[in-house]
Amino acid sequence: MKTLISLGWFDRLAGAGPFLIRLAVGGAMVIHGSQKLFGDPGRFIGFVEKLGFPLPTIFGWAAILAEFLGGIALLLGLVTRWSAIFVAFTMGVAAFVAHANDGFNKQEYPLVLMLGALSLLASGGGRLSLDAWLFSKSAGDERL
Repeated sequence: MKTLISLGWFDRLAGAGPFLIRLAVGGAMVIHGSQKLFGDPGRFIGFVEKLGFPLPTIFGWAAILAEFLGGIALLLGLVTRWSAIFVAFTMGVAAFVAHANDGFNKQEYPLVLMLGALSLLASGGGRLSLDAWLFSKSAGDERL
């Protein structure tokens, strides 16, 4: 017996979840990373230094590249799980270190991005990803 939800086009959308999360999280990360990368990276590195991180230049560039390159990789669904790890870690630091004293209204956005990245870590890029196209053994392989 078919349920209301399993009728017609809903069934065709079954693999779209990871794709939509990749668009949202990856797109946001590319925007934020590009602002730091093509704006004034030194300003962000100075902020990282004020937070008390050792080797602020290295940690600052790591965050910038995790946001920008990780965002591009998520958008494409390329090495999705590895990209998601870097994005989730960077957003966790943003939420719990950079915005630790700013209240939930400032922590909410990086937390949502972190949880989106963790969802992609769990699910992989899905059927509509370069991972599936490049690495799956068959067209219907959903392990990625």
